[in-house]
Amino acid sequence: MKKELHFERAEFAARLAAVKKEMAKRGIDILFLSEPPNQNYLTGYNAFSFYTPQMVIVALNHDEPIWVGRFMDRVSALMTTYLADDNIRAYPDRYVQSTLSPYDFMAGLAKELGGEKARIGVEMGGYYYSARAHADFVRALPLANFVDADLLVNWIRIVKSPAEIALMRQAGCIADAMMRRAIDEIGPGVRECDVAAAAYHQMISGTLDFGGSYSCSPPNICIGERAIAPHAHWTDEPLASSTVLNLELSGVRHRYQVPLSRTVSLGKPARSYQKLAEIAVEALNAGLESVRPGRTCSEVEAGFSQALARHGLEKEARLGYSIGVGFPPAVGERTASLRKGDETVLRPGMVFHMMPGLWLDDVGITITQSFAVTDAGHEPLTSTPRTLFVK
Repeated sequence: MKKELHFERAEFAARLAAVKKEMAKRGIDILFLSEPPNQNYLTGYNAFSFYTPQMVIVALNHDEPIWVGRFMDRVSALMTTYLADDNIRAYPDRYVQSTLSPYDFMAGLAKELGGEKARIGVEMGGYYYSARAHADFVRALPLANFVDADLLVNWIRIVKSPAEIALMRQAGCIADAMMRRAIDEIGPGVRECDVAAAAYHQMISGTLDFGGSYSCSPPNICIGERAIAPHAHWTDEPLASSTVLNLELSGVRHRYQVPLSRTVSLGKPARSYQKLAEIAVEALNAGLESVRPGRTCSEVEAGFSQALARHGLEKEARLGYSIGVGFPPAVGERTASLRKGDETVLRPGMVFHMMPGLWLDDVGITITQSFAVTDAGHEPLTSTPRTLFVK
């Protein structure tokens, strides 16, 4: 059976060693990872199976992680991970959406690893670890000591390897292609849903050199009155001859996601709106110029905010967030944010989406830049011009 691995075994080994080091530091014997990005990061596992309970188990006394999930998804674990067959476990279908709990099965694996009375870490803040899941787990392992290990792996993932950055460059190329395709599609009378369809087609088609995949969330295509809403949806209405479109798209390569936002004015914009676009780009560039290893996220945000304040404007929401490998429902890694008060120190290999979207009372504009922190500053991961597009 062909393996679909996108990183060398040595890289997976380094990731696992870093996680085990942090586990030992916190006194965690066994770590149960419910978040699909963390499962992928440590094993390579990639399938749309996370709607049923699945875990990757890391134990200090076990060489490899253990994947456990629904029986029919075992084949995907064999195809997409480096794990030995014995470290790929599956529960029967009778546990799926029934009165039985898959966490009873998983508790049996914990006991197999000597974890009946162990200190067990779980991702309490994860999207895929419910209150019911935790209650069932605690009931099944009453002598164990459960601790919150949320974001343990996320903070290790925050610094990307050269191989990860290479995939994110490819994802950025796909994002650029998506934006070009969407802008080309825009015109008076074109249905909003057809703009979305063009973006989706390019998302999956990718480029001539490499294909893409589905994103963590649908594209945000906010049009007309909905341009003041950050996360609005498209309709099947035709575009007016004069309107504004805010497009937030994401290129994806082997689950590594790079977002890109641009605003398109269909018809000549008002001079005041053109000026707002110029201010947004000026502040975005000021924020990017503030990026240096050793500086904090808060200092980068200050560079942006000071440029914006010179024009009497301010942005309440965070300026950006860490990105990397991602699965639905969100691309953000839930770690560092480019915002006032975040004292996370920038290091080469960190990757962010700088998202200086401005949603005011009557207008909105989104011109953004995903970038990697380098030894000297930053590397843009997309090449679409930072400007207001006018058609």
